[in-house]
Amino acid sequence: MASRFVDRAVIHVAAGDGGHGCASIHREKFKPLGGPDGGNGGNGGDVRLVVDPNVHTLLDFHFHPHAKATNGRQGQGSHRAGAAGETLELKVPDGTVVMSEDGEVLADLVGPGTTFVAAQGGRGGLGNAALASKARKAPGFALLGEPGEQRSLVLELRSVADAGLLGFPSAGKSSLISVLSAAKPKIADYPFTTLVPNLGVVNAGDTVFTMADVPGLIPGASEGKGLGLDFLRHIERCAVLVHVVDCATYDPGRDPVSDVDALEAELARYTPALGGDLDSRPRVVVLNKIDVPDAAELAEMVRPEFEARGLPVFEVSTVTRQGLRELTFALAREVEKYRAAQPAAEPTRIVLRPVAVDDSGFSIEEDPEEAGGFIVRGARPERWIRQTDFGNDEAVGYLADRLNRLGVEDALAKRGAEPGCPVTIGDITFEWEPSTPGVAAHMTGRGTDVRLEQNNRVSAAERKEARRIRRDGPDQPEDEDATAR
Repeated sequence: MASRFVDRAVIHVAAGDGGHGCASIHREKFKPLGGPDGGNGGNGGDVRLVVDPNVHTLLDFHFHPHAKATNGRQGQGSHRAGAAGETLELKVPDGTVVMSEDGEVLADLVGPGTTFVAAQGGRGGLGNAALASKARKAPGFALLGEPGEQRSLVLELRSVADAGLLGFPSAGKSSLISVLSAAKPKIADYPFTTLVPNLGVVNAGDTVFTMADVPGLIPGASEGKGLGLDFLRHIERCAVLVHVVDCATYDPGRDPVSDVDALEAELARYTPALGGDLDSRPRVVVLNKIDVPDAAELAEMVRPEFEARGLPVFEVSTVTRQGLRELTFALAREVEKYRAAQPAAEPTRIVLRPVAVDDSGFSIEEDPEEAGGFIVRGARPERWIRQTDFGNDEAVGYLADRLNRLGVEDALAKRGAEPGCPVTIGDITFEWEPSTPGVAAHMTGRGTDVRLEQNNRVSAAERKEARRIRRDGPDQPEDEDATAR
């Protein structure tokens, strides 16, 4: 069974999550507290789109639209970092355009090896060895790994061809590309024989160019009639457009001039939706099937009208090969002229955009849903929220110190924030309590913070008292002799 041609697909990509950092303390004989030695978590793997010249369709993405890279591994003790996730490379054909779900063009992948990062892997969390400082010599916490990026993308294939063949169904486009190149399209004597675009390589002396056979167009193709709407995008990159006209048609309501006018009208309606410049591309008119006597007479009649419009006209026959050599070299000249007019390709340059000196890295706005509340937005605060283990008081205290050093607390105070007002950062909403810088550096137990002593966790003494009450009842005193023993 012949493989299907798919030139549009929606994919859902998910990068790998970063591995969590490790909170570990080095222990050995005569050295029970040898210092923190927790390793960092590994970064999650990226999802990348890579142009492969051996891939010619988006069929694989049609059947397998979901792709996920592997996660980074968690760090371990003894300063052992977690392994990074493997990058997942998805091979796409040359000429693939990557768009967001809203239709924004994100990348135009042209040229073998061109790469686009579709989803960025999450960063691995730092272990407690990397978090140690003079003020916090043995952190009892580590940072969590960040989740990988997830997004949905639309892939469209726009064939990279130099010459595009346009024409009504059964105009002879497939026959023409089959005799000019080594392409083997399906050829039959009924309309819409060609259901997918065909590409062929044509040699004209020292010039080599590619030719695309677009499925037959009919009036209304730009509005979805026939097959033209799905495949008109394949002529966007063409240097020259070739109108293939059937001069031997038996349809009394058609003639070569009206056929060309109808196709030009469809191109004019389709071009604004693309924002392209197809109207400026050179045109060539090919009067086909002149091996039929009536067709030769008709070609002689309409040739002056096309020439009056400034269009080059070629009378050809794919059966007798008449006029094919002249057509091939004429197309080669147009392609060379187009290539010479294009700017020279420049190597990809790395663009560095340093952050402005006065850029605080965050912004504060009033919460529209919470009276008296505020929302803190910014890449760094939101990333720090994702990295924090809120089940560890010391980690929460470390987060408070980071936000304070960034200037979030001062900015909240200037905006009129009151103690206890709700503040939202990322997915977390908490009651804001101003902290004093340096408090977290006080000597406390590992995993605790003096600013969070009012936690609701039950202590060991409270659990012991609860067991006694369940066993002896609330009114019976504890056995002093048993306690002494």
